[in-house]
Amino acid sequence: MATVTVDVNGRPYAVGCADGQEERVRILAKQFDTHVRQIAGDVGHVGDLRLFLMASLMLADELHEARQQLQNAGVVDPAAVAAAPQSDGVAEALNAVAARIEKICQTI
Repeated sequence: MATVTVDVNGRPYAVGCADGQEERVRILAKQFDTHVRQIAGDVGHVGDLRLFLMASLMLADELHEARQQLQNAGVVDPAAVAAAPQSDGVAEALNAVAARIEKICQTI
């Protein structure tokens, strides 16, 4: 398992990921950072936890809309989307981020 340090909202976070997934995690973290900074610009500084939650919800909404558009266009079967296996590397990265957020919550 590899560890990548990413910056989100100007702070470094160490994230675990599968070997070979480091660059993907960096790209995803940069995308997440863009959303966090956009929200911070819109609502001001409300604390990292709330900014992260808002950015996560924004990304979840974008993903939901994209899936809906694909389903409406008949590109994918809704059952296939729900049953599709998830990438282990991405799942590990998300688990590491979730653990980090939980640790931050405990210190607040």
